[in-house]
Amino acid sequence: MSLPLHHLTIAEASRRIAARELSPVELTKAVLDRIAAVDGRLNSYVLVTPERAIADARAAEAEIMAGRWRGPLHGIPVGIKDIYATAGIRTTCHSHLLMDNVPTEDAVAVARLGAAGAVLMGKLATHEFAFGGPDWTLPFPPARNPWNTDRFTGGSSSGSGAAVAAGLCLGALGSDTAGSIRTPSAFCGIAGIKPSYGLVSRRGVAPLAWSLDHIGPMAWTAEDAGLMLQAIAGHDPGDPASATVPLPDYAAALDGDVRGLRIGVVRHFHERDDRADADIAAGIDGALRTLAERGAVVEDVTLSPLQDYSAACVLIMNAEALAVHERDLKATPEKYGWIFRDRMTLATFVTAADYVQATRLRRILTAEADAALARCDVLVCAVIWSAAPAIETIPPYGMFRKPMLTGPFNLTGHPAMSVCTGFSADGMPLAMQIVGRRFDEATVLRVADAYEKATPWRDRRPPL
Repeated sequence: MSLPLHHLTIAEASRRIAARELSPVELTKAVLDRIAAVDGRLNSYVLVTPERAIADARAAEAEIMAGRWRGPLHGIPVGIKDIYATAGIRTTCHSHLLMDNVPTEDAVAVARLGAAGAVLMGKLATHEFAFGGPDWTLPFPPARNPWNTDRFTGGSSSGSGAAVAAGLCLGALGSDTAGSIRTPSAFCGIAGIKPSYGLVSRRGVAPLAWSLDHIGPMAWTAEDAGLMLQAIAGHDPGDPASATVPLPDYAAALDGDVRGLRIGVVRHFHERDDRADADIAAGIDGALRTLAERGAVVEDVTLSPLQDYSAACVLIMNAEALAVHERDLKATPEKYGWIFRDRMTLATFVTAADYVQATRLRRILTAEADAALARCDVLVCAVIWSAAPAIETIPPYGMFRKPMLTGPFNLTGHPAMSVCTGFSADGMPLAMQIVGRRFDEATVLRVADAYEKATPWRDRRPPL
């Protein structure tokens, strides 16, 4: 049975568009119809831009018919997290503070998607300034999980995770300061990669914590995430943290071959430092068996306790976020949601000495992770503690109650990706995290792609 157009992968839609078997306008209209049909239950978009989408699609179709195909994203519908500046299109960061904010320029990553010929469908829900939780006092309702609308999407790229999983765009841009690409990717059952620090320009994206912020793609498959990453990666002299490194052909690395690759399992993060639910652990163990059966060499690796990594990340993130928002919090505290405002109040208790000690620990832990990755091609660990919980039960201070599985690799700057490993007994996605050497996204994507193609999980979609 053929898939509906809104559930095509980027790779498959691209092949059809390039062969002139599928019209970008037809595809875009199908996705707009899907948004109209189901997003009232998901709240994944805070702003849909149908006129812009159709105009982009018609321009793409005209170019392709004239023999000017730009590449695999040409004519592909994408959504943009609402912390990215979009020229002439409202960018609110999901906050009352910025309800009238209409940028005059695109963020660099948005501009690069445009240059690749992507079709902009609209702006996607986030947590306030990519940091608050699901807060009903904000100008837009929280996004809901398409596998079960009573469940949490994860944050802060909440709309991106929900929209990709539900077929409301074929790919999306997210951001990740302590897990905000990987957590919603895991809870929503999609593929999301946090690239190496400095690989993708953050210019034009609202900052949360300068030394931890990463931006990257979220899509249905690792292959699709690689195609998006290819379009947005690369040096930007306007971003002081941007790295000058050669870009490989990420798609060419997806050969399905993991023979001889060394996979280090940081098992103690989710088995001893704190304990993940049994189905999360079972999903990871099953994935490792699958990779071992295909020739990968799997062995356990020990790092410092997860709590050390998480504590350093939380301290740095809170201190830097307060530096970003302190002026507006003092001037107009009422324009922030209560979760963001209360978290920032706690951040005022972080001292300069705390911040310095956290950055000193960061250097030690980064060197430790580098050493582990010198012995292994990738590391694998849990990315979430459980399948998505009920959205009404999310504690506002969860990061202080339980260590973060994702934050360690924002701290160290290594690329890290969430990949679906199956489903719980009640039908919610499970996931694992694959971590690579700095600027070796190609190997992370290679392992993720090989695993996806060896398992049936990409054939199952939310029952909307």
